Amino acid sequence: MATLKDINIAMGSRPFIIAELSGNHGQDLNTALALVEAAAVAGVDAIKLQTYRADTMTLDLNGDDFNVSEDDSLWQGENLYSLYEKASTPYEWHQVLFEKAQSLGLIAFSSPFDCEAVDFLDGLGVPCFKIASFEINDIPLIKHAASKGKPLIISAGMASIEEIQLAVDSARDAGCDEIVLLKCTSTYPSSPENSHLNTITDMKDRFGCPVGLSDHSRGIGVAVASVALGACVIEKHFVLDRSSGVVDAEFSMEPDEFKLLVQETHRAWEAMGEVTYGGSDAEQKSKKYRRSIYCKAEIKKGEILSVDNLQIIRPSFGLEPKEWDTVIGKMALTNISKGTPLDWSMVESD
Repeated sequence: MATLKDINIAMGSRPFIIAELSGNHGQDLNTALALVEAAAVAGVDAIKLQTYRADTMTLDLNGDDFNVSEDDSLWQGENLYSLYEKASTPYEWHQVLFEKAQSLGLIAFSSPFDCEAVDFLDGLGVPCFKIASFEINDIPLIKHAASKGKPLIISAGMASIEEIQLAVDSARDAGCDEIVLLKCTSTYPSSPENSHLNTITDMKDRFGCPVGLSDHSRGIGVAVASVALGACVIEKHFVLDRSSGVVDAEFSMEPDEFKLLVQETHRAWEAMGEVTYGGSDAEQKSKKYRRSIYCKAEIKKGEILSVDNLQIIRPSFGLEPKEWDTVIGKMALTNISKGTPLDWSMVESD
């Protein structure tokens, strides 16, 4: 039975970075292969496809129910069936793209949108399944995917607490305990102010699952911030050229941007570290440049220590500054040269 450990996903681990190809291949296999190659160069951990046919997504009909009507949608005016036809990844490409990814050291998997797609992907030996945010209420799909004995990555999207709990419980009842939830804002593109990343920590506590981020915002800021809140998976859409006009280009990242995303999310994870006070091991050498008490003038034996012959300066080889009030007014027990760090052997005791 496959586990999350097999694909290097764990709470607290370095974020697992997924390049979502979606329909950004523009129905050209060479473009799809180039996306996989570019993703590997960018340093991602995995590429992900979407597995469906237009007729498993919707009906080939026109009318208000089957056209995108929202004025602010990237796909305003599109017919759903036609949109899914041009955004889908042909089934016959899957093995070719998976083998290409694996040859480059990448994990390759997909989002099935129906039970037939689950069976097809299972036959190709995918290590896990991703349930898309709009499918989180498709409990039969979740149960069928969960029954295959592989981890599920479930994007929460617009789901309520009750809907997420039902999806998680349904997956567990079907035999899947290896579940990752992704915080997701299902607008395209999404804005930072609608990302509500603080939900990540609540999701971890509430559902007892590792949590990551499916991010549709522009840039890398939201994704980097999510790592500080414990996101162990980052998924972003990937495109070779955002001006290409392919279906998801507007909210997808180009190769150089994706490379920066990988670098900066890894840096953010490395920076989290542990609760530490007193300076890290790497800082210990720098402590010599803290302040301490030094003699700023020649001091004769028997002379009184004062502001005229002592000063708090860098470096830190003398008595700590907290001893200033204790030594001022005391007598020197020996001659002390200018520039000498003061220590207790030089100062009369009480």
